[in-house]
Amino acid sequence: MSEAQNAKARPSLGELFRVFFQIGCISFGGSAGQIALMHRMLVDERKWIAERDFVAGLNFCTLLPGPEAQQLATYIGWRLHGLAGGTIAGLLFVLPGAALILVLAQLYALGANVPSVQAALLGVKVAVIAILVEAVLKIGKRALGGPAFRGVALVAFLAMMAFAVPFPIVILGAALAGLWIGVPPPPTTAAATAPIRLPWRAAFLCLALWWMPVLLAALVMGPGHLLVEVGLFFSKLAVITFGGAYALLAYLSEEAVLRGWVSAGQMLDALGFAETTPGPTILVNPFVAFLAGWQKEGSTVIAWLAGLMALWTTFAPSFLWIFVGAPSLDRVNANRALRSALAGISAAVVGIIATVGAKFAILVLFPQAKTFVLGPIQLLAPAGSPDLKAMLLAALALALSFLLHWSMLRMLGMVTIAGLALFFAA
Repeated sequence: MSEAQNAKARPSLGELFRVFFQIGCISFGGSAGQIALMHRMLVDERKWIAERDFVAGLNFCTLLPGPEAQQLATYIGWRLHGLAGGTIAGLLFVLPGAALILVLAQLYALGANVPSVQAALLGVKVAVIAILVEAVLKIGKRALGGPAFRGVALVAFLAMMAFAVPFPIVILGAALAGLWIGVPPPPTTAAATAPIRLPWRAAFLCLALWWMPVLLAALVMGPGHLLVEVGLFFSKLAVITFGGAYALLAYLSEEAVLRGWVSAGQMLDALGFAETTPGPTILVNPFVAFLAGWQKEGSTVIAWLAGLMALWTTFAPSFLWIFVGAPSLDRVNANRALRSALAGISAAVVGIIATVGAKFAILVLFPQAKTFVLGPIQLLAPAGSPDLKAMLLAALALALSFLLHWSMLRMLGMVTIAGLALFFAA
């Protein structure tokens, strides 16, 4: 594309706002679907960004912690209109789904004990099992390029499934394994050898905005308040979460339950709601935080503030990574050591998602499941009678996904309706 064509294709800020608001409202289907949607709307239809630049931005975002689709939206906005464009695109990609997820959290908190709601949620829960199986297969196909990386995935699965190894340790070990295994170096270009430039003003502004709500909560409510705890916890997750939302679910589930924020069943419901709303699946974070405020503080105001705090500290770091790293994109993508470490982490993510899927399936299909402890082994295993309704719905979800190849949303809708039908037929 020539410079003249680029200038012609470059949208106004108003056009950018309108299109990214539209994307934020219809971005269902997880990161893969959201990336495909942006490619169709921004590369194919409007030609706002060249194919090569879109792919380079996507490769860069996969190296970063946090939601890669939202970061890609921020990067595209930055390329088109600098900091203002990146801010508009990144915020609008998230805000429609975030508003909906917080409203759903409020409705869930008010009606979680209604039997018909529980029946609908059973359908959502078993649909999540099929979604996680599909995620393991899709990500595994891309990330497990050889026996060494398949071994990393297996070790990660065993470490978290049977030995309760903390999530950060698994990620660190996977990064070191990736460095040891290594990956081929990318082609050398002049841009890849240029010195790294750090925009310090943008970095300072993003850091200040990231931590401002946490510091304000500490000053007003006290350093031990739930709002501060939520801000610190989700800020930590934003820094260590590589590989998308599924990679953090095992750690998030364990920590949220241990802290008394949610029950294991509520964690399943939270993921189901995050899967059925537009925007990144990582919107599970504000849903969990909302329930923490509702149940620990008994306050609607604190619940909303906790949800907003989790939302802010989940996504604000992404703007920092993009605005600081994007000017040196080619140099970052050319770093062989970084690529090798991320290859190891990507392999471990497959094992981590498999762990999440296995634990979720056991909890849904066997409501009386127990954790068996034998020395260093801590294994969640089926116990008691299986939930026959859940078994039937799970079979339906798997058949619709893998035999009939239904889309995720269509499958979720059908299984949810089937769950309600079983409830009213009983």
